[in-house]
Amino acid sequence: MYLPEHFHEQRPDELHRLICEHPLGMLCRTGASGLDADHLPFLLDADRGPHGTLVAHVARANALWREVPAGGGLPVLVVFRGAAGYVSPNWYPSKHETHRAVPTWNYEAVHVHGQLSVHDDERHVRGVVARLTRQYEASEPQPWKMGDAPRDYLDEMLRAIVGIEVAIMRIEGKRKLSQNRSAADRDGVIGQLHSRDRQDLAGAMRRG
Repeated sequence: MYLPEHFHEQRPDELHRLICEHPLGMLCRTGASGLDADHLPFLLDADRGPHGTLVAHVARANALWREVPAGGGLPVLVVFRGAAGYVSPNWYPSKHETHRAVPTWNYEAVHVHGQLSVHDDERHVRGVVARLTRQYEASEPQPWKMGDAPRDYLDEMLRAIVGIEVAIMRIEGKRKLSQNRSAADRDGVIGQLHSRDRQDLAGAMRRG
């Protein structure tokens, strides 16, 4: 990933926050048919390993888990994207004075480089699903629980998936949020984003 210094995000807490708030990652690898990617919701165990560990599951019918060598160690890249959106040069106050501005795109991204391993056992998979359920059902007025499903049906669903983990070897982030513009231009972009109901990107810019 191209990382100009003013867009380079190196704070571990900020990188972890972006992963947790935008957990649908794109897992990329070179497989039997060449480059391939899967889109998966991940959990982050920030304290497991020197840089953390990503936890997820895939369908048993997905060839991904069968491509992992015995003992793990398949090199993968997992990409997470945060807030993103178009920025018009008309939003910069400086443009109306100098006309020296062009369109751009602001965005947040995290690249996780790691080693993929497989956990094909019922206890592990059940634990992953339980954690995912607790996390993403927490904001529901009546959270769904695994016990809400008939036991035979749940057992059947669990047999149809396989657990995976990515041991993070390196993590890098980019937050391209107009840091290369003047304070007035940044405020102009934030104001325009608010007027377009893009509080997510405006909030990311204010966070810095």
